[in-house]
Formats: sequence, structure tokens, C-alpha cells
Amino acid sequence: MVKNNKKVAWVPEHIKEGRFGKWLAEARDWAVSRNRFWGTPLPIWQSADGKDFICVGSIAELEKLSGQTILDLHKHIVDKITFIKNGQTYARVPEVLDCWFESGAMPYAERHYPFENKKNFKQEFPAQFIAEGQDQTRGWFYTMMVIATAIFKKTPFLNVVVNGIVLAEDGQKMSKRLKNYPDPAAVINQYGADALRYYLMSSPVVKSENLNFNESGVKEVLGKVIMTVNNVLSFYELYANKKIISAAQKSNQILDIWITAKLHKLIKEVTGAMESYDLMAATRPLGEFITELSTWYLRRSRERFKGDDARDAADALSTLHTVLLTLSKLMAPVTPFIAEHIFQTLKKYSDEESESVHLTNWPTFNSKWINQDILEKMSIARRVVEAALSLRAVNNLKVRQPLSELLISGTNINNEFLPIIGEEINVARVNIKKTLPTAAPWKIKSENELAVALNTEITEELRQEGILRELVHAINSFRKENKLTVNDRVAISISTENTELKKIITTHKDKLAKEVLASSLDLKDSIQSATVKELMIDGKKVLLDFKRK
Repeated sequence: MVKNNKKVAWVPEHIKEGRFGKWLAEARDWAVSRNRFWGTPLPIWQSADGKDFICVGSIAELEKLSGQTILDLHKHIVDKITFIKNGQTYARVPEVLDCWFESGAMPYAERHYPFENKKNFKQEFPAQFIAEGQDQTRGWFYTMMVIATAIFKKTPFLNVVVNGIVLAEDGQKMSKRLKNYPDPAAVINQYGADALRYYLMSSPVVKSENLNFNESGVKEVLGKVIMTVNNVLSFYELYANKKIISAAQKSNQILDIWITAKLHKLIKEVTGAMESYDLMAATRPLGEFITELSTWYLRRSRERFKGDDARDAADALSTLHTVLLTLSKLMAPVTPFIAEHIFQTLKKYSDEESESVHLTNWPTFNSKWINQDILEKMSIARRVVEAALSLRAVNNLKVRQPLSELLISGTNINNEFLPIIGEEINVARVNIKKTLPTAAPWKIKSENELAVALNTEITEELRQEGILRELVHAINSFRKENKLTVNDRVAISISTENTELKKIITTHKDKLAKEVLASSLDLKDSIQSATVKELMIDGKKVLLDFKRK
């Protein structure tokens, strides 16, 4: 048994030589008989003089010995079966088998081996993997190893995932009497089975550690993973109005190259973790990738989807299609329902032939798609953004308020990343400098060798641009409240008593209409409508109404 255990991969690994290995090395005698009424009768018949024993190997053998037809193997039936051999009457001993012996016989019993399915059994034995709680090192894991080693000199399993125990939030065992845990059905009904599965599979409970179950953790998964990826899918559907090639075309756009590189790194990471049965390591990167897909790739590519550059929009759409399709396959074992929803939605816009995501091939990692230089440079760009945003926060500058310039020092980031940085932190220009200005209105933040300087001066022109941004945001929020899509064009009416706002709206009327997808935009003295919306822009009241076109 010790020798066979060396062929098994354990998750977590320490149990192999630790809890289980030590138990094997000091294996105790196992009395497989029990004095019970309920149980599988021990198949041993003893002669009347008590000197001879016969272990009966099958129903057919017992029928031959007894001359009876055997239809029921329950104890109270089998106990009545006797037979005579060499002048001696044989009766079954009263004991039954230890139920743990039956657990260890599972691989054979489920196939009715060796009486049936010999070929199938040999193809399927030993099992690729099994999973149970850590207490089974002295239970099921052990009894299977004992019986398989005794019969075949083999291990019955090649990989073992050892689970911890799911406890109540206060660390006590879950108790029906104490009612110290939420109803599982209610949790699934409220948050979905996918959220619960991800919560458990991304936790240490799949690596033999106990978990204090916290319903807020399931809620967090629903928001950050399930709903986020579903929102990305909904965004895709806004623009996917025709069939596209399911494999991403070769895009030269830096964001497309970056997310494709991240995708193939994800394939490699999840595949490696799955192959080693490390479920936590296979699950957590999925949520991390979804966050980056939503908050960086989609956020920075949003304008590309609705922009005037048809090729760029096609690149963005094709890339997002490929990413979501591949992601659905990677998510399938962990979150099967949202994965299927994503897959079936994407099927409408591609030539995918598989009926289900669960019937497709597993994604293949390809190193040629991983552009390490862009991954490193994008990481620097995001560090720059983080530093600049912290400067905005410290100086009470809203992100929607445009600023004139950001300077970067101490990095070799390429110029092609600068527009991405500028758009994210809302500055007109981003430049790389060896030395940074320190006098007002510049504010500096340094981190290791990287340093950024933000010009915090708000000119009158920038202030008005900020007001315009606030107005665009408010109108688009109004569109969203009324469930308008990008395909809905509206005639917008705006009214305000503020002279400055009137001037800004009049000056930037065409730009404003384009940003809020309006077929027309009219500034009126007053609006009389039951659907009018009152907004506050820069502390001034604005009335807004629209009509569908």
C-alpha cells in the first residue's frame, strides 16, 4: 500500500506522505466483520463441527451448493440457507461485513465486476480522480487502497482531491438543530448555483482546509464574476448585429493584442491547474481575468465599437467574440450555467457547430499569441494610471474633469500607450520626460523608479469641457434608465435658466448630440412633459426630456 500510494497525486500534496502516508505505514489489522442485523452478510459458511469454513464467491456457487434459487441476499433470507458437504451441514456465520468494506469495494460493485463488464472495468480502473473529505484518509480512501492492493496490487485511484469541511459562519459545525447556516436552496435561488460553485471552488476548502461559510462571499462572486461577465456579453450583443468569424482576425490594435495575450496566459494557467487537480488555482484566475476584461479592455475599447473606423470596430468585435467564446469553455467546469449562456449567445453570431459548451474541445494554449513586451508595457501603463488617479483623488479632481497634461518619468513605456493612459485619466496630453516639474500647479507621485506629474490647473476652457462631460454622463444615464440601446435614436429637449450652461450647450450642440446618440438636440426655454427629468449639472438645474425617433 505504501508503494502504491507513491503513484498517487494528492491535493494538497502534504497528505500523501503526511496524514494518509503515516496511516498506511502504521496500518492496523482490520476486522471486516461486524455483529449487526442490517448489512451485507459475510459470505462464509461454517461446518457443524466448527472445523471447516467455505467462502462462497457468487450467487451461482451458493445455488449449486444449496440446490436453491437465490433471489434475495438480505441477511434474514441468506441465514436460512444451508447445505451439506462431506456429510457436514454448513450454515452461514452470523456476522455482516463492515460497511467501510463495502465503500472500498465501490469500484467493483458499481460495475458488478467480475460477473459483468470485465472489459469496461479494465479500461476504467484505476479511477483518474476521486474527491472526498480529509476524514476519509482513515475511511474511504483507505479502504479502497486496501482492497485494490489486496486484489490487483494496484492503487484504485491516480489523483485525490481532499476537501475540508464547510462550517457555519461562526466556525461551528453546521447543525439543523441550531439552524446556524442559510438554507442551500435559498442561497441558490437568490445568487444562483454558479455563484455558489465558484465561491466554494475558489476557496481553500478544495485543498483540505475548513471554510467558514459566508453568504456575503457568494453575493460578492455574483457581482464581481457572474454579473460582470454577463454585462460584457450584453455589451457585445449591442454591436454584434451580424455573423463574424469565430477566430480573432489578426489585429494590430494594442488593446486587442494585450487581451489576447492575457487570454492565452489564462488558458495555460487554468489548464495546468486543472491537469494537476488544483481546483482553487484553476478557478481564481477566471474572476481576475473577467475583472481585467471589463474594467480595462472593454472600458478602454468602448469608443472603438461605436466609432467611425469600421476596421477598428471589426477588430474589437472579433477580438471580444473570441475572448468570450474561449472564456465560456474555461468557465464551463466551474460555472456551467453562465458558461452555457455565453456560448449559446455567441453561437448566433458565428459558425460554431457544437450544441453545447460542454460538448466542445478544451481551448488550446498558443505561445505565439503572448506578446510579453506588450504585457509588460501595459502593466506599466496601468501603474501610471493608478498613480495619476490617486493624484486626482488627493487633489479633489473628479475624473470627468479634463486636465491639460500628465508627465511620466523613470519608465521605457512606448508612445503608443500614451493615448490609452490619457483617455483613462482624462488629460489632453501625456508625455515622457527625464525630469519632472515640481512647482505649482504640478503635483508629483513617485513609486520606486516610476514618477508622474499632473498639471492640476483648471482653465476656463477645461472647466467648461468638464461641465460638458457631466452633461453627457447625465444624459446617457437617463438613456439607460429608459432602457435605450445604442440603436435607439432620440430627439432631446434641454432647458436651463443658467446662462453659462446655455452657452456651453449651444456651442457644443453637435458634439453633445453625437455623444448621447441623439438625432436632434434642442435648447428650450421651458419643457412641459410628464416624462421630464431634473438634473443637477455643476450645481445648476437642468430639465431634460426625449422622444424616440
